[in-house]
Amino acid sequence: MSNFFKSFFSGKTETPESEKQKNNQKNFEIFKYDGLRAQRMGRPDYAIKCFTEALAIEQDFETMGYLSQLYIQVGETEKAQTLLEKMTVIEPQITNTFLTLANVYYVQENYKAMEEVANKAIAIEERNAVAHFLLGKARKGQDDDIMTIAHLTKAITLKADFIEARLMRADALVKMNQYKEAMEDIDAVLAQNQEEETAILLRGKVKESNRQEEEAEADYKLVTEINPFNEQAYLYLGQLFINQKKLSEAICLFDEAIELNPNFGEAYKERGRAKLLNGDKEGSVEDMKKSLELNPKNGTNLNGEFKNLEAKPKTLPGIF
Repeated sequence: MSNFFKSFFSGKTETPESEKQKNNQKNFEIFKYDGLRAQRMGRPDYAIKCFTEALAIEQDFETMGYLSQLYIQVGETEKAQTLLEKMTVIEPQITNTFLTLANVYYVQENYKAMEEVANKAIAIEERNAVAHFLLGKARKGQDDDIMTIAHLTKAITLKADFIEARLMRADALVKMNQYKEAMEDIDAVLAQNQEEETAILLRGKVKESNRQEEEAEADYKLVTEINPFNEQAYLYLGQLFINQKKLSEAICLFDEAIELNPNFGEAYKERGRAKLLNGDKEGSVEDMKKSLELNPKNGTNLNGEFKNLEAKPKTLPGIF
């Protein structure tokens, strides 16, 4: 009877359906905010469970965004991709979703899909410098240096202090032997941060290409001093020593690099090359085997011939 009078005077009657909706909303909020708390506490595993439970109740765009970021954080890029693709359908005018998806495609090395979503981001927000940068990055992944430079130039035009875009453009310009133009970008970056490691390495690469080997060596050594764990600096310096026939110095340098990181596959490969040129064929075989074990892409012929190892590599490992 009391429930009758309550509903009579309030003018409302609770139905099973409305009660269910109310409970669902309450549970959704509990899972969502428990997920946020877990995320802040550094518990991505529990946060993922909470957000997944929340989304099973309601396809909330904000919660999907939180969950996609967590998937990226823990390296589950396929799950992040699926969620982000769904988000682009739910809210097709939000640029950041397309930018995040483009970065996921980059990690997956799916450069065609990356290019497509970067273009969609530009269609929404034509003056978004990051979108143009990602488009350039996608073209770089497809070995299209000219279009890489064109898109990066657009990004830099929109954002003159875009360090990452300038570094990537400088790298592309160096590969095209356009050293003067590359140095303009390198100098612009170093004016903002004189210890920017990638810029110093690129400057060293330009110096080396211009036969200023002492200055190149100084740049590579400078980076190892700024950051003893910069693997690219060891590779460039060691390769320079090999080209100068300073084989003992190269071997010692790669010894140091491997001591710092025993899983440094490229260092084993280059040390193996130096040992072969220095007459230590057995030591070279061991290093090349270790290199292949750590990085199967280093598909060097291990039948005792070591074809092409004595020649200078046609291309050096890329910075980006």
